[in-house]
Amino acid sequence: MKKAIIGKKVGMTQIFGEKGEVYPVTVIEAGPCVVVQKKTEDHDGYSAVQVGFSPVNEKKLTKPEAGHFKKNQTGFFRYVKELRLEDAGNYQVGQEIKADIFAPGEVVDITGTSRGKGFAGGIKRHNFKRGPMAHGSKYHRRVGSLQSRDASRVFKGRRMPGRLGGDRVTVLNLSVVRVDPEKNLLLIKGAVPGATGSLVSIRNATKS
Repeated sequence: MKKAIIGKKVGMTQIFGEKGEVYPVTVIEAGPCVVVQKKTEDHDGYSAVQVGFSPVNEKKLTKPEAGHFKKNQTGFFRYVKELRLEDAGNYQVGQEIKADIFAPGEVVDITGTSRGKGFAGGIKRHNFKRGPMAHGSKYHRRVGSLQSRDASRVFKGRRMPGRLGGDRVTVLNLSVVRVDPEKNLLLIKGAVPGATGSLVSIRNATKS
């Protein structure tokens, strides 16, 4: 990664372009993130920076967590994430990473945890088609035959009802529409995975 930051999903809204076009955007409070630790090739075997986001009272942390922050005297944070940046060696402990590392027009990849939707059937979970809804039909929303009579078992990977959502999801090639450096806000065109208030990671696009 050339550059990355972590933030909190604020919600969705819409903005208007110069010609009156409407853009649906997701508002993300990106940073400020503070570098709390550096990983080096000599000491750790790889190069990375560990950043903290969302300041929190020391009382809300466990002793190992609080001790980790006290070691470098960087303050206490609710979230800590490691970023493997190409120029990680240029960062210093205590340095802030803010939303202005991105500019309008840039393309980014955003990772978050999708909304958990609980137990779901095959139609909702895998977009299966339903059967006839007439009274004579005995098949409406069920999964149907598993085609495993000879094996007498359910094959691994078979799409069936089960838990839906709550997974780590990355959406590629989203455009940065607007940046507000004063409020540390990024306006991203389109939808971003996760519920309002959830943690997301923003990085430069890798497949744009």
